[in-house]
Amino acid sequence: LSGNISLDDKEEEKPASNALCFDTTDTQITVMSDDSGLVIDALGGEPGIYSARYLGYDTDYNYKMEQIMKRMENVPDKERTARFVAAVGAVFPDGSEHVVLGAMEGVIARGIYGQNGFGYDPFFYLPEYGKTSAEITEEEKNAISHRGKALRAMLAQFEAWQRSGEAAQETAAACGDHK
Repeated sequence: LSGNISLDDKEEEKPASNALCFDTTDTQITVMSDDSGLVIDALGGEPGIYSARYLGYDTDYNYKMEQIMKRMENVPDKERTARFVAAVGAVFPDGSEHVVLGAMEGVIARGIYGQNGFGYDPFFYLPEYGKTSAEITEEEKNAISHRGKALRAMLAQFEAWQRSGEAAQETAAACGDHK
């Protein structure tokens, strides 16, 4: 992740604490929870973990984006940096707790563009594509999205956890005759 991602403890703890509400040791299942938000540097990290309920729970996203653009109307282009950040928390069947982050870097556009995606996508500009995240294809977005990155990171942790369990079982089986 880039060096300018900063989450306060609340942003990392929420998905982890949601997943930790479940005792998985007797069920042999993995419980996952996620949360994400838009972090705008020029606004001190707003809306952050409050992205969905920013300016009110039932507030239309076009209104939210318009209000943010008004607040940022005098912010120079080079200072309009932002990122979508996703935190995924999981409790694996052995009770071990895991939290991973994923981010998608961009800038806040000066207008609303595109019909794909949802939420803040129409004003989240991706310089490498020359488009907002509401203008790229679903396949392109899945490849670079904050949630996709976080979920791929969690999958890697889960696969490593599985491999460590398999290795422990093989060692126990091999050592069983030598005890």
